[in-house]
Amino acid sequence: MKIGIDKIGFYAPHLYLDMNELAKERGVEPEKFTIGIGQEKMAVSPITQDTVTLAANAAAQILDDTDKQDIDMVIFGTESGIDHSKSAAVNVHQLLGLQPHARAIELKQACYGATAGIQMARGHIALNPNRKVLVLGSDIARYGLKTPGESTQGAGAVALLISAEPRIMEIEQESTYYTDDIMDFWRPVYSDTAFVDGKYSNEQYIAFFQKVWNSYKEQTDRSLEDFAAICFHLPYTKMGLKALRTVLDEVGEETQTRLKDQYQLSTQYNRNIGNIYTGSLYLSLLSLLENSEELKAGDKIGMYSYGSGAVGEFFSGILQEGFEKQLHHTEHNAMFEKRQKISVSEYEKIFEQQIPTDGSVAEWSTNEDPAEICLTGMQNHQRVYQVK
Repeated sequence: MKIGIDKIGFYAPHLYLDMNELAKERGVEPEKFTIGIGQEKMAVSPITQDTVTLAANAAAQILDDTDKQDIDMVIFGTESGIDHSKSAAVNVHQLLGLQPHARAIELKQACYGATAGIQMARGHIALNPNRKVLVLGSDIARYGLKTPGESTQGAGAVALLISAEPRIMEIEQESTYYTDDIMDFWRPVYSDTAFVDGKYSNEQYIAFFQKVWNSYKEQTDRSLEDFAAICFHLPYTKMGLKALRTVLDEVGEETQTRLKDQYQLSTQYNRNIGNIYTGSLYLSLLSLLENSEELKAGDKIGMYSYGSGAVGEFFSGILQEGFEKQLHHTEHNAMFEKRQKISVSEYEKIFEQQIPTDGSVAEWSTNEDPAEICLTGMQNHQRVYQVK
């Protein structure tokens, strides 16, 4: 029985900041952002959007009434959770109107959470082939104004419907993973911004990739030649390329060229959104599927997932016949085109807006937010959501 990705949804806030303008304001050569790390635009989340609404909006695009009845598990991968106790999956479950006889949980391991969710979903579907699992990767990356990590911020969510006989990609059983207790990136519970040792984190990202890739080769007897493309977790779009380059000498020039070309296509969406932590790998996959003209049914796609702290995994999927019919390239292009550019000063004002943490009542207008599902305020220490 095949198990894998049946549908993919994606949502990002309607606001963005041009990285050229951020660079100039910060006294940095623009090429450091646009070429050095490979970022052109940064999605900026208004106060009317949080990780719950981003995930719910991403899922609302793809779920029909049958899906809502068949889903009996919601797994929410995030490192931007809104509650230390209640899972964001429960909020999304209610906002989407899913049938009540379902499990709803939240997973946390930095940017790896959604991958863990997919692997858990595979096991559930194997035991319950008539059911479906909604896996969400939703985050708002915050490092702070004028910090070294500011240029790698972003916001967005990816929703994946996992089922038997998937129409987009079968997830293969073979996977390799590796864990080590390191401090390359972390966010203590008392901080709303992350801490990162950038150089060390980059080194560990590559080291973990080499470990899981070498283990994968040993276990499967496969090589780079077996893959039409490899997608990477992308904290910024140059990061995956750095890792890919360390193994390209294993194959000839033709394969190297193919993998590098497909890699560039996989970065197009991330380049214009920024880092979305748990969703970044799957935004890369979506970008590849919707922008490549070379992919065909039966192609094998490699996937490298990395979550600081750290956990890494390499696994693969096989594209299914007619996969392209399940994509929403036109709608996603329209979403990008409709976004509103904001100035650096507007971005800074939005960044400094805070959701009350002292029990204060707050109310925000959603008139300027085109999203179907929004955050409208705070009452009794509870977030108040609206489905328009």
